[in-house]
Amino acid sequence: MAIRFSHVLALGLTAGIGIWMATGTTVVMGQATDENSTPPPAERMKAKLSLPFAVKVETINATLRTPFLEMRGRTQADTRVEVHSETSGIVNKRPVSEGMFVHKGDLLCSLDRGAREARVLQANAALAQANIDYKAANELNNKGFSAANRVVALKASRDSASALLQEAELELERTDIRAPIDGIIESPLTEMGAMLGVGKVCATIMAPDPMLAIGAVSESNIQAVKIGQAANVSLVTGQSVQGKVSYIASSADPDTRTFRVEVELPNPDFSLKDGVTTRTLLQLAEEKAHFVSPGILTLADNGNIGLRGVDEDNKVVFYPVELIGGDTQGVWLKGLPDEVTVITVGQDFVKDGRTVNPVSEAAGGLQ
Repeated sequence: MAIRFSHVLALGLTAGIGIWMATGTTVVMGQATDENSTPPPAERMKAKLSLPFAVKVETINATLRTPFLEMRGRTQADTRVEVHSETSGIVNKRPVSEGMFVHKGDLLCSLDRGAREARVLQANAALAQANIDYKAANELNNKGFSAANRVVALKASRDSASALLQEAELELERTDIRAPIDGIIESPLTEMGAMLGVGKVCATIMAPDPMLAIGAVSESNIQAVKIGQAANVSLVTGQSVQGKVSYIASSADPDTRTFRVEVELPNPDFSLKDGVTTRTLLQLAEEKAHFVSPGILTLADNGNIGLRGVDEDNKVVFYPVELIGGDTQGVWLKGLPDEVTVITVGQDFVKDGRTVNPVSEAAGGLQ
């Protein structure tokens, strides 16, 4: 059998490769060939995990803050009086109209006097006669010509006549109904010619100075409100007025569990109107708090809101906080130490107690 050249060539190549492999250097993929070579990925990952995790931090300090408690409500006149008639009669004079300012004692309504003037004259005559009878009996008694009991009886008659006169004069006086306070005339207001009975309203007077801002405060915040506390009241009309708390209800509304609070507002020019929607800010005592970006807030495993910081050993610490206010620029927090280093980037990638590599905000971005 003839040996082909291709077989000889194959045997030669196989032998050559075997000899080369037996005398060469073995190279294992993923392992360094010398001390300056790049370590394999597994070793590089292991070394990386052994280094502290880098987080960006910022040191913040507490500042004094003047908090405000917001209360929404409406304005209301401090005094509103419905002036009622104390007698009956037809209204024959009404010199006031709605919107008119009146002073105490000004005439509001005048009723038909009818027979009241005649009763006063009759009572005057009866009193004069009683005085004459009493005086004559008293003189006779002093001379011994009249019994003492007759003098006593005539004195009683005189006193009774005097009382009847006073009653008649008071009834006549009641026909003129006058303003008990200074203020502005409002509805309801009786009409000319109307029959006004006892207890019916002649006119309503609203005293515009001072004005009140009425609102309600929840039971959780009512302890922060005090009599005399400063308040800034903004009206929907664009007006802004400084006032003071003048009244705090002692019991809560059973339906809303809120307490009525009244703020007294000066209104010497009567520019504040009754029944206008208000927004009242009650100034509370100063307190220390931190102002931060809401982006650094996070949640603990138990759901509590807070933020993560680092201590002096560069270990992660979770600080539970209470949100007490804020605006579009950030939020105010309570519950932090006066000075604290907080994690601003990377807080969601580290656990409490883990050692980290804090990088200051001033050092720029993380690498």
